[in-house]
Amino acid sequence: MRWSVVIPALNEEARVGDAIWSAQQAGADEIIVVDGGSIDATRDVAEHAGAHVLSSKPGRAQQMNAGAVEAAGDALLFLHADTRLPIDALSAASAALTEGAVGGAFRLRFDEPTPVLRAYALATHIPWYRLAFGDRAHFCTRSAFDQIGGFPPIAAFEDLELVRHLRHAGHFAFVPLAVTTSARRFHRNGTLGQQARNLALWTRYLCGADPNRLAEAYRYDHARGD
Repeated sequence: MRWSVVIPALNEEARVGDAIWSAQQAGADEIIVVDGGSIDATRDVAEHAGAHVLSSKPGRAQQMNAGAVEAAGDALLFLHADTRLPIDALSAASAALTEGAVGGAFRLRFDEPTPVLRAYALATHIPWYRLAFGDRAHFCTRSAFDQIGGFPPIAAFEDLELVRHLRHAGHFAFVPLAVTTSARRFHRNGTLGQQARNLALWTRYLCGADPNRLAEAYRYDHARGD
C-alpha cells in the first residue's frame, strides 16, 4: 500500500518540520504540504524537510482536497501541521484498510497535557465517530475518498463531515494508537475556556447549525483568545 500524507499548513514554520519528520519515520511514500498563504517560513521549512509543497487558498478543506488531487498514493492520511504520527501509524492504518475498513482515525494525546486535556485524550478511546476530529489524523483509501467527493467545501467541521461520509461508504476503523498534537491553543486561551468554546460549537454543529456560521464564531473567539 502506497501512502500519501497531506499536511495543510498556514504559518506553521515552528511545527511543520516535526510533522513531516514523523510522517517520514512512519514510512510515508509521499508527503505533500499544502500552504494556505503563509507569511512566515513554512514553505521553506517544509521543502527543506523533504516535502512536496503546493499552494492553495486558505481553509483546511480546500487545502486537503488540493493535496489529495496531487497525491499518487492509493491510501491517504491527513495530518495537521502541529501533530505528529507515532512510528507505527501507517503500518497500523494499512492493517485496518487491509481488513476491510475504508478509513479511520487514531487516538489523541497532547504534547503538554493538563488534567482536563488528559481527560479529553481518554475520551478519544471511545469509538464514536462524532469525536473523530481532524487532529486525530484521518486516513482512507483513495477510492473511498474519490467516491465521497473528498472534504465538503465548508469552513468548519469538514473533518466530522468526512468521517460521516466515509461511514456511509463502509467501515470506519478506530486505531488504538495515539497521535501527539499541540496543546498551544488551550494554553494560550485557557484550557477550560477553550474547551468550553469548542464544546459549544460542537454542540451547535450536532444540532444542525450551519458550519460556515460556526467557523465565523470560531475565528472570532480565536482572535479574542490571542
